[in-house]
Amino acid sequence: MKYFVKAGALALILTSCASKSESTKAVSLEEKAALIHEKVITIDTHDDINVANFTDSINYTQRLNTQVNLPKMDEGKLDVAWLIVYTGQGELTPEGYAAAEENAMAKFEAIHRLTSEIAPDQIQLATSSEEVKAAIAEGKKVAMIGVENAYPMGEDLANFEKYHALGARYVSLSHNGHSQFSDSNTGEADGFLHNGLSELGKSAVVEMNRLGIMIDVSHPSKEAMRQMIALSKAPIIASHSSARALCDHSRNLDDEQLMWLKENGGVVQTVAFSSYVNTEKHNARNEYMSQLRKRLAEEKELPWYERREMRALSAEERAAFMEYAYAIYEEAETIAASDPEAPEGVTVADFVDHIDYMVDLIGIDHVGISSDFDGGGGITGWSDASETQNVTTELVKRGYTEEEIEKLWGANLLRVLDEVEAVSAGWSGE
Repeated sequence: MKYFVKAGALALILTSCASKSESTKAVSLEEKAALIHEKVITIDTHDDINVANFTDSINYTQRLNTQVNLPKMDEGKLDVAWLIVYTGQGELTPEGYAAAEENAMAKFEAIHRLTSEIAPDQIQLATSSEEVKAAIAEGKKVAMIGVENAYPMGEDLANFEKYHALGARYVSLSHNGHSQFSDSNTGEADGFLHNGLSELGKSAVVEMNRLGIMIDVSHPSKEAMRQMIALSKAPIIASHSSARALCDHSRNLDDEQLMWLKENGGVVQTVAFSSYVNTEKHNARNEYMSQLRKRLAEEKELPWYERREMRALSAEERAAFMEYAYAIYEEAETIAASDPEAPEGVTVADFVDHIDYMVDLIGIDHVGISSDFDGGGGITGWSDASETQNVTTELVKRGYTEEEIEKLWGANLLRVLDEVEAVSAGWSGE
């Protein structure tokens, strides 16, 4: 429905603009971008969640302070959000695995509650490209599920099938810190545990191929990625990473990794996480904003915590902080916007520089888009889902065609998902 209605609208406008009797005005760049944006399927492959926002009284049908929710998706015309079952890395013990599993199950349940109980008329859970397209044709938004860190699965490979049955269609074998499956990129700073994948991790790669789960390499180490590609019979993805050549952060992919991904047939989902896009600009802006927010909190005689400090808070302390934190964030942004001395934040243009670089290096078929919203992501111009169209506008400014924009916004990712499922369907175990 979306494609055919907007295709007709585009044809009508172009015909009207071509007719001298009706108008001599050409379609503006912004109008062209708006039409393309509404026509193509737009997919953001990484959006974190808080289960407290999936209740009867507080949920994504409301325009919450979250960067992603249904009103903001509608406003920015974002069609598909991959909601993330994220678990931080803990001890590699039975007790650690049990606590992590409890966290993961709560997040699966929250996503299912949204799509089956809270707003089934507005958003549908999808597990395939066909389901994505069918839901959009019905006028619905789409939720898909990615798992960030396989740590909650413990040492039982049967849990991959359990997670697949719950809707997971990509899994990262590690996060920040080494899991029982894989080394993390953080090992560049503090050393490695497995020299890539553990034996359990190697078996997990095979199991994900068998089940039709995309393998996510955004957090695992470079050597773990190399081993995953050597073992996998299906394409892989980096669900939220950018180009290390432009920003030297271990969470980004260097040119060699990008070439591996191209040869594998996979896709890297460029991430709008400011410190992974331009660390220098991020640090300058972040220092300025941190001091401004702290000052505003002190003026109101309220305690202030930076993101890294919130981990030490109790659930009650964190809830109390969040009651006023967003108001201070908004006030600080308003003040910064009128301060000519405020350092410039990382922008959509900086973000699209990474897209340009990777498209030039590995080709348009291997690059996509992600935000890491509600997990630290967001840049000036794409600070939440309501501003999603700004990315398309920047792509149009740089000369990307509708077909190329369609690939970047989701067609490449769905192509990989289809190919991963084809490997699973033809699985022989050899």
